Amino acid sequence: MNASDAFRGAVERGDLGAMIDAFSDEAVLHSPVSFRPFAGRKAIGGLLYVLMEVFTEFRYTDELVSDDGTTALVFRARIGDRDVEGIDLLRFEDGGQIRELTVMVRPLSALEALRDAVGPRLQSLGSGADH
Repeated sequence: MNASDAFRGAVERGDLGAMIDAFSDEAVLHSPVSFRPFAGRKAIGGLLYVLMEVFTEFRYTDELVSDDGTTALVFRARIGDRDVEGIDLLRFEDGGQIRELTVMVRPLSALEALRDAVGPRLQSLGSGADH
């Protein structure tokens, strides 16, 4: 099983520990609602924990893989009464772990709902209000 499959399977099972294990220690996650990236497994794990609370009906619908292994996992979900469509863009280290995850979300109303749901939860976890 490659790293993309491992991450996707962990997300689909709701297995936070396996999701975090898919990342390298120095990984970076670029969030659509944060100015600064989340750096390192601990910060990424906190965000993933929050996202598991926020997203409902989360499912991957497509997977696109480039020649260099970069993978785009297309997803659909709900946040409250908003339909969300997005992409998890995964880049990997030579050893196979995720080194970078960039998340893109549409439409704007879903992005705003994501921001409004995630921000207060991250602050309560102490994940930094300046994200």
